[in-house]
Amino acid sequence: MKTPSITQLLPDTELFDPVQFNALIERETLPILAIKKTIRAADAVLTARFKQKFDIKLIIRQRAWVIDQVLTWLWQQLDCSQSPDISLMAVGGYGRAELHPHSDIDLLILLRDDNIEPFTEDLEGFITQLWDIGFEVGHSVRSIEECVTLAEEDITIATNLLEARTIVGNPELGLQMLEVTGPEYVWPVDMFFSAKWTEQIARYRKYEDTEQSLEPDVKNSPGALRDIQTIGWVTKRHYKNDRLSDLVENGFLTKEEYDTLDSAHRFLWEVRYALHVITNRSENRLLFDYQRTVAEMLGYHDTDESLGVETFMKRYYRVVLAVAQLNDMLLRHFDETILSENIPDKITPYNNRFQIHNDNIEVVHKNVFKETPSALLEIFVILAQNKDLQGIRTSTIRLIKDDKQLIDKDFRDNVRNTSLFIELLRSPHRLYTQLSRMKRYGILGNYIPQFGRVIGQMQYDLFHIYTVDAHTLQVLKNMRRFRHSDARKEFPVAAYLFHHLPKIELLYIAGLFHDVGKGSGIDHSTAGAAEAESFCIHHRLSKWDTQLVTWLVKNHLLMSITSQKKDVTDPEVIHEFACAVGDQVRLDYLYTLTVADICATNPKLWNGWRSSLLRQLYTEARRALRRGLENQVNKADWIQETKERASNLLASGDIDSGDVKALWDQFGDDYFLRETYGTIVSHTRAILAHDISSGPLVLIGKTEGRQYEGAAQIFIYTEDKLNLFAATVSALDQLNLSIADAKLMTSKNNITLDTYVVMEENGQPIGDDLARIDQIEKKVRTTIINLDQFGSTSSKRMPRALKHFQIPTEVTVTNETDNQHTTIEIVSLDRPGLLAEIGSIFVALSLQLESAKITTLGERVEDIFYVTSMDGDAIANNAECHKIELEIKRKLDQNS
Repeated sequence: MKTPSITQLLPDTELFDPVQFNALIERETLPILAIKKTIRAADAVLTARFKQKFDIKLIIRQRAWVIDQVLTWLWQQLDCSQSPDISLMAVGGYGRAELHPHSDIDLLILLRDDNIEPFTEDLEGFITQLWDIGFEVGHSVRSIEECVTLAEEDITIATNLLEARTIVGNPELGLQMLEVTGPEYVWPVDMFFSAKWTEQIARYRKYEDTEQSLEPDVKNSPGALRDIQTIGWVTKRHYKNDRLSDLVENGFLTKEEYDTLDSAHRFLWEVRYALHVITNRSENRLLFDYQRTVAEMLGYHDTDESLGVETFMKRYYRVVLAVAQLNDMLLRHFDETILSENIPDKITPYNNRFQIHNDNIEVVHKNVFKETPSALLEIFVILAQNKDLQGIRTSTIRLIKDDKQLIDKDFRDNVRNTSLFIELLRSPHRLYTQLSRMKRYGILGNYIPQFGRVIGQMQYDLFHIYTVDAHTLQVLKNMRRFRHSDARKEFPVAAYLFHHLPKIELLYIAGLFHDVGKGSGIDHSTAGAAEAESFCIHHRLSKWDTQLVTWLVKNHLLMSITSQKKDVTDPEVIHEFACAVGDQVRLDYLYTLTVADICATNPKLWNGWRSSLLRQLYTEARRALRRGLENQVNKADWIQETKERASNLLASGDIDSGDVKALWDQFGDDYFLRETYGTIVSHTRAILAHDISSGPLVLIGKTEGRQYEGAAQIFIYTEDKLNLFAATVSALDQLNLSIADAKLMTSKNNITLDTYVVMEENGQPIGDDLARIDQIEKKVRTTIINLDQFGSTSSKRMPRALKHFQIPTEVTVTNETDNQHTTIEIVSLDRPGLLAEIGSIFVALSLQLESAKITTLGERVEDIFYVTSMDGDAIANNAECHKIELEIKRKLDQNS
């Protein structure tokens, strides 16, 4: 059943009763007060209907109808209202009769000619009244001739006028304006189409060309309302249709395609209406702040299997994916069948199933897929093997979508099809493009059901900015980037390794399966590994290949976790990691997969600091594997070698070797394990030249080599005092610096040798900005000097996005008997001043902090601290460890 147009709507006296309205006008001292009450009452009724699941299309048209009634009454009070030379028209969304609670009311006051003088006073008063009422009005006053001139100059104005309708006044003026701004006079259909296509490309680029961003815009993001409107604008320009449903009757849309668009349109309208109701303003961004509330308003509730907000967002992403696919196909169809109908066809046979039609592939007849189902995969293999082919003709895309159900278990078991898929992964050209097309047309999800299950699946956090399927394909895109010479600068190791991996298709399979286990209810790496193993066996990969892919999926987080949560300068950490990897081939594949995965999770994650950590871990693990895992580096030998190298450099200067030895005797072995010999030389020179009685020594700069690339190292040499760590991290927080790593130790004479690795809050390096470096040095030094004035409470406000997460604090205290310290792992909601809070808690618990690994994953922190008792011993008593866990959790949750 079609929803009636605004001209077909029957009067709804519950929304607007002329008799009651006139009576209210008589009672109120000012008409504006009566109008405000009328609109508030109508909005309340419409919102109630919306919550009761009334037809959303009818609701937004009824709101437009109510505004029509009010504007008509106001217009009729003007002296000019009876003039045949002026009319009031709705344009834009209001012209389409689509008004949400806080939509702009776009108006065109249309004049027959340029003589506005007789109407000036009336129109000024009219517009003032609209603003006084509280309408968000976009208005223009133009003659018919001006409309033509401006439409010629601006595609946006031409588009707005395309949807104009007369509210009140002489309707002939509107009809005349629509005629002279039509395609016969301005913006012919082909030019209009080209302009809207260019406009859409720019809009997509603004939203990073993805429908599946973390906080989408339901009006403008790819696949959102603007995509549907673009289809309507382009086809209306040609067919002069008023409804999308008319396109079914003239054969441009199939019934199934219209139903998909109509269902999507209604869903997106519901989301937008809910946003306006919840925010009480014209808000089109589906921010984290509102996602849960919108989900609840639309009837999505938590279950044992998933959060209501995740179910809602999964539907959102699937809807916009379908819209974007239809938008792309229909606009291309319009171009192929209408705009290009006068271009000579060049058709070249390819094989018995396909032919090349003007650089695009198409089937030779409509039953190709039914007769040869394998052709559903073959077409993408052909595209990936022929770089000159641009894409698929839309008539064939329609057949692919119609016949995708042919991909069933028998299809997947067919050796012809398994061979084709592996052949696709080995193909040289545009693999990412072909896999993306396969996803859009429903082929990839049908062929790999495990992938199909995660299409549109989001994780309600700030760390993963894409859905699982979008992230997975982004991983493949990153892998393909490593092929190109321009990747060598940003990804030197990955770009080199990519060209030396023995079988590149194994890397792609690991990328496709590394996250398919998400949402399974068990560890996603374990679940994904099992699925990957089955896939490899099913596709007749060798035992060695199968084991490698399975291992990669199972351990795809191993390298990133080790580099971010452990000390990659520690020989024991390197040995443990190398033993887990086992051989050089696995290490090469794992490094390449890890880089592609990190970059695809969140573009802000990849920076020089993370790059340097991974590169160092890779380099040291490669050395360990070449040396032989049985030949583990001896710590004493490592320390001795570091000291000798540093001594040789210092000996070339004017520093007394006795002073150096006396100083180094105060340092513990850990200092010589954690620092490079070049850094030790810099520290030694600075310390020996510094008078500790004059205050703390604060050094800021890069370390030698590439160890801390992308970050700065802050070294603090001062008398050890309570709250030193808490005060220092608080100062760094106030400086908007992000701490990636902290290593703290106290010499035998109670002097700290603390090192912090920091970046700017946005992940960028501090660089060589001398003023910034001086600012940091002064702030840290002043804070330490005035340590007695330190208060652990942060004055910074909680960021907007973090306010909508409730992450209970998790604290794990472990104490291995062969270690000299106790490990405390804290998972909690990120917030300003958190590290300072933790430092103060450690002081209260009489814990001495030795080092820390700081990891922020969106809204969540996963920090690891290595502590001892005040006597320098590990916390050996299990009961005491449990007490520490409870106390840290209590205090952090109390302050969150």
